Amino acid sequence: MSSSQPFVSVITPCYNMGEFLGECIDSVLRQTYDNFEYLLVNNCSTDNTLQIMHDYAKRDSRIRVHDNTEFLDVMVNHSHAMRMMSPESGWCKCVSADDWIFPDCLRQMVELGVAHPNVGIICCYSIEGSRILFQGLDYHTTVVNGRELCRETLLGRHPYVLGAPTSLLYRADLIRSVPEFFPWAQGDPHADVSGVYQALQHSDYGFVHQILTYTRVHTGSQTSQSFTYGRINRALLGYIKRFGPIYLTEDEFKQQLQVFSDKYYDWLAAALMENSFDQAFLERQRKELASSEIELDMAELAKAGMRRGLQLVLHPVVTMTKLRGVRKRKGKVEARGAKLT
Repeated sequence: MSSSQPFVSVITPCYNMGEFLGECIDSVLRQTYDNFEYLLVNNCSTDNTLQIMHDYAKRDSRIRVHDNTEFLDVMVNHSHAMRMMSPESGWCKCVSADDWIFPDCLRQMVELGVAHPNVGIICCYSIEGSRILFQGLDYHTTVVNGRELCRETLLGRHPYVLGAPTSLLYRADLIRSVPEFFPWAQGDPHADVSGVYQALQHSDYGFVHQILTYTRVHTGSQTSQSFTYGRINRALLGYIKRFGPIYLTEDEFKQQLQVFSDKYYDWLAAALMENSFDQAFLERQRKELASSEIELDMAELAKAGMRRGLQLVLHPVVTMTKLRGVRKRKGKVEARGAKLT
């Protein structure tokens, strides 16, 4: 690959992922695009993560290892790692330590970016077991107006194609233009989507119609925990609250805010029943809402509880079936790619 091609910073922030990290690193080093650096950021791991990083760094000069002096929340650590990318970088690619990328990933994504300078975020298909994630764009559509895609997604009119860190390539100047690329990062494992909404205010969205990344979901993953603690529902409410005024009309914003407020509190009412109205569980929800600058509304929770009670009276069989489903799913791994519908 000619050195005239854009320089790329590939970044893997990592905490206790020694089990999967070697496979992730190997996938980056096998890229057909070779004009890149690879920054491995250890987030105070207690397993063999740091040793694995140093072992690979000894064998490949493109690898830099950074060892955090204090533990950072997952998306805070991503923003922290991004700030260490080379000043020469035109693009930044995150690869989660429990995921991996196919050999032609960087080449195909960078080529699209070079061909369309207004594109700031580039996504691709990701395979997860037998599922292909982030489907929804017409095959002939490779570039979409960023603001229009965000608007349609927030309105629930478009399948979710905004990706996840491993499936995305970010234009470096967009990262450098803000203090934190992932807003609300403290305690919010879904701040990566907020970063996309933030960046697409000022750029277009590109899509490579190829499976270029692999997404691993396991019991220790952020996605598994997110469904257990309702973070997906809270994140969807947060997206509407923060970005609705930017992308939607006033009436659309009010409507969608109510829709996703109802969805969150309906979930919370059911989750409280499942957790025997545990106050510690409720306080955790209050704290996590506050991280997205949302106050827990006890009146909305009460209304959701009344809706749940009314459903139990009017449709007891259906309601009990749903509650049994909640119990059955509790603690199990769920799939990524929640969308605004």
